[in-house]
Amino acid sequence: MTQETKPYLVLARKYRPRNFSELIGQDALVTTLTNAIKSNRIAHAFILTGIRGVGKTTSARIIAKALNCVGIDGSSGPTPEPCGVCEQCISIAEDRNVDVIEADAASRTGVNDIREIIDNVRYVPVAARYKIYIIDEVHMLSKSAFNALLKTLEEPPPHVKFIFATTEIRKIPLTILSRCQRFDLLRVSPELLMQRFSEIAAKEGFSIDGEALEIIAKAAEGSVRDGLSILDQALSRSSGNVTAKEVKELIGIADSNKIFDLFELAMAGKPPEALAALRTLYDSSSDPVAVLEDLLELTHYVSVVKHGAENTAAKTGAGDKRRAQAMAEKLSVPALVKAWQILLKSLGEARAAANPMNAAEMAVIKLAYTSGLPGPSDLAKNPHAEIRQAPPFQPAPAKSFTPEFTNASKKIPVNNFRELVELFAAKEEQALHGWLVNGVHLVSFEKGRLEFRPSPAAPQDLAGKIGKCLTDWTGERWLAVISNDKGATTLQDDARQQEKKLYEEIANDPNVARVLESFPGAEIIGVREKRGENLKAGDLKAGESK
Repeated sequence: MTQETKPYLVLARKYRPRNFSELIGQDALVTTLTNAIKSNRIAHAFILTGIRGVGKTTSARIIAKALNCVGIDGSSGPTPEPCGVCEQCISIAEDRNVDVIEADAASRTGVNDIREIIDNVRYVPVAARYKIYIIDEVHMLSKSAFNALLKTLEEPPPHVKFIFATTEIRKIPLTILSRCQRFDLLRVSPELLMQRFSEIAAKEGFSIDGEALEIIAKAAEGSVRDGLSILDQALSRSSGNVTAKEVKELIGIADSNKIFDLFELAMAGKPPEALAALRTLYDSSSDPVAVLEDLLELTHYVSVVKHGAENTAAKTGAGDKRRAQAMAEKLSVPALVKAWQILLKSLGEARAAANPMNAAEMAVIKLAYTSGLPGPSDLAKNPHAEIRQAPPFQPAPAKSFTPEFTNASKKIPVNNFRELVELFAAKEEQALHGWLVNGVHLVSFEKGRLEFRPSPAAPQDLAGKIGKCLTDWTGERWLAVISNDKGATTLQDDARQQEKKLYEEIANDPNVARVLESFPGAEIIGVREKRGENLKAGDLKAGESK
């Protein structure tokens, strides 16, 4: 008789935390819930938000255990330290407790699905202390489903608790959020991830070198589950000792020296050599998207080194630090900011492209050909400097702001949205200015309050940063509010429409039409309006004619 072998359990499930003490990187949640349970101040609804793999569903199950645990003797009340051996703890861990109902809102989005839950909340638990509903990806519920749920959240039965989990907290209606105790689960730090992964590798009978751990923790981007998935694959490929080389091959990470070489060639304005370096990386199995991510991180690293903030950057070897310092001395801040913007946009394009390598090559070409263009400060000093293509949106000179900047205690008036945007340009808050121009759809503006719809790629803390800057600069309280309304087009789109309109006007001008007819092959390549004159002139590129 052959002995049956147990099916393999992936590491993310095998080492899922069973109680709060095993949950890493979420101290605020653990402390708050522990105090709430000890003082019997338990909310009727919780909402857990955070990126994928940080422990939202795991935390929800631990909360369910904590509220329903009866202890070894069967008589204990809610506890922040569930025993793990009573029938309630075991059945919840095995996902078979009839009073703990898990639902995936991604597949059950309709109002009828929620009504089914609402109809059942009136019934008392079968065996547990509380009937607990865990709804994952709750932001996927329809508007009518949220409305149906609202009344129950306002006046829930005492025997019912709701635990919601979401990766998109901004999509949750405020009426729902205001009735839940909110917990923001943080990205787990690389140090904690490395320690956790090292412990798990040892339990699995493997050794893993420090650099390999560092690469896995970095690739996980704060997600425990993502990191464990990579570690699982690394252990499967290894014969006993996991090396950095194996992990790099597994996830397609390029050698740091080659990334430095590629960046140096691109920023030196050498397209053929830079493209050849990129092709070498690609031929050695490096993922083009990963190469762009590495270039983006290197741009950030060189930028912070240039400002003496080396300790805030990712861990690197001594050789990398020396090369970054040398680059920081050669490259200007405008050049680095420009490189960051190009790479950030190109990364999104590469992820969406049918052929990511093509997108990566275009990114390298753009880096190489824009590295020599003058920056904003150069243009300010020499407005007639030659450039290949100016940005469609150019903030007006902040003349009205200049005197106030010299006196920090004096209030700076901001009377409309464009003045607000120009203030960020004048204050050299380049990243926030970029989002205000390219990623903000204005919904409403009034003194002290800005309401807008951000683009999907905008950072979650954009509104908070804008409000804080305005408050600091103007000396008055400013509130920036996220809205779900469509709002106006972005300033960048407005500028493009204006440019398009200007092109059409020039193209229809009789004088311009005669010039184009006189020079076959000529075309309009740029339009500008001369100051102090009403005449609008088109720059004409004449083709050869006989």
